[in-house]
Amino acid sequence: MTDYVKPKKHLGQHFLADRNIAGKIAGSLHFTGRVLEIGPGKGMLTTFLYERYKEELSVVEIDGESVEYLKSQNVLPAERIIEGDFLQMTEEKLPIGEFALIGNLPYNISSPVFFRMLELRSRIPEAVFMIQKEVAERICAPHGSKTYGILSVLLQTFYKTEYLFTVGEKVFIPPPKVKSGVLRLVRKENVTLGCDEKLYFRVIKTAFNQRRKTLSNSLKPVAGDKKLPEKYAGLRAEQLPFSDFIELTKYLEI
Repeated sequence: MTDYVKPKKHLGQHFLADRNIAGKIAGSLHFTGRVLEIGPGKGMLTTFLYERYKEELSVVEIDGESVEYLKSQNVLPAERIIEGDFLQMTEEKLPIGEFALIGNLPYNISSPVFFRMLELRSRIPEAVFMIQKEVAERICAPHGSKTYGILSVLLQTFYKTEYLFTVGEKVFIPPPKVKSGVLRLVRKENVTLGCDEKLYFRVIKTAFNQRRKTLSNSLKPVAGDKKLPEKYAGLRAEQLPFSDFIELTKYLEI
């Protein structure tokens, strides 16, 4: 175990300083194989993960100061501390085979991390993240909700999403201005879209980019002159579960 040392503020990161919360987040991950922690910072969460995963744990940290701190405190073996950007890591630099993701994500990179995770979903069976509460709730929102959006649909297509618990502002240094939420994503097995994946992603993004319009209008850039099925034409993007988006994509690709 390492004692927490107050870090310098950088990269939009708010460092977790509560051991109970760190232990609770680490315990929320059920996967038993290799684990990659994104943005360990000063290692508060890492120490609990290392107790559980030992040889299976590695971390990726973009900030050189934090990397040096982790190495100096022997939070985990130096060879398993990767200095770099998860969003830019090639598959060869990632853990071998399947691995879980976990981390206290800076609010400004959470969405790009989720899109990268979707790209790598064949290798990522589970993830646990602490992110801005509103974003976590949005990802887990059901269709029909005003907060239901692009990431909600895409992640719910391939993962079971579960909002676990809320974390207050005072357990971070420096304290953020908003609450955080912890969520778990568990990959659905044997998901086959039955339609072109690139078109599926495009249909969802196009529909939500003009979410106040009905689908017959918002999807014109994709559908062109093709009329949508009557049951979808008058609806808005937020009203469709992912299964309907799959059906709609199949119709548009014919």
